Amino acid sequence: MKATKPKVSSPSSQTAKNSRVWLYSMLLTLQYAAQPLISKRCIGREVIVTSSVLACEIAKVIVALVLITAEGGLKRLFKEWTLVGSLTASGLPAAIYALQNSLLQISYKNLDSLTFSILNQTKLFFTALFTYVILRQKQSTQQIGALFLLIMAAVLLSVGEGSSKGSSSGDPDLILFYGIIPVMVASVLSGLASALCQWASQVKKHSSYLMTVEMSIVGSLCLLASTSKSPDGEAIRKHGFFYGWTPLTLIPVISNALGGILVGLVTSYAGGVRKGFVIVSALLVTALLQFIFDGKPPSLYCLVALPLVISSISVYQKYPYRVKKKEA
Repeated sequence: MKATKPKVSSPSSQTAKNSRVWLYSMLLTLQYAAQPLISKRCIGREVIVTSSVLACEIAKVIVALVLITAEGGLKRLFKEWTLVGSLTASGLPAAIYALQNSLLQISYKNLDSLTFSILNQTKLFFTALFTYVILRQKQSTQQIGALFLLIMAAVLLSVGEGSSKGSSSGDPDLILFYGIIPVMVASVLSGLASALCQWASQVKKHSSYLMTVEMSIVGSLCLLASTSKSPDGEAIRKHGFFYGWTPLTLIPVISNALGGILVGLVTSYAGGVRKGFVIVSALLVTALLQFIFDGKPPSLYCLVALPLVISSISVYQKYPYRVKKKEA
């Protein structure tokens, strides 16, 4: 069989694509790195968590619809969209992500920024696990080793942060139960939802913008339903939806929404490898921002865990599983 020649892109189109990739990657790196610091400074402790999560989901829908309209795909979306297809592809992941976002909001307030960012990266391990369970996607030997490095880093951070007296709250139990455990549970949920989204994209061929709209709407409905009996729902009915909000509260809400859009764009234009580099870069930028704005150098546990995380993510992205060809 003759090998088919790949289509050669013109230099101008390739340059434009590379420019977009670099732009989206830089923006996502900054968003990942700055989100914990922005949330701590702009969202007061009296702000009701559910209200900020719902506002973020609404912002995602608005941004995604604007982008779909700008690309001229809104009419086609209305023609092809079905309720059953939407619920099948986006319903369960949306509910999972809604719970994950609430847990992350709680964790933001009780962990220092660098520890939060590193622990949040354990979602890669759980993504790999659920991808294998749901899609039967295998891992290479190097990737398995990288995942073990990631677990070691998570354990170091859990022990170090749980016993540290230099954290913002100074209460080890508060740090453990309202900081470390929520972000770790959120990572498990993120891995499950990511695998489900991958299944939906392969079977249903949903675009990233359409998935964003569907998942945000379904997730918002789940959150609204939960407010009937939750403490947050009672607080909203008593004090109002925007209790504790200031104009600054909009900054992390919009930033988080844009981050969700950028994740899809980076993956679409550059694939998972570039996204891995973005994650690693964000960890380094978080450490730098925390030192600049908080005047707090990373703890010894963070310094030991950081190279483990960087190494594990880099190796995982660089050595994917390859199917061995059977020798004749």
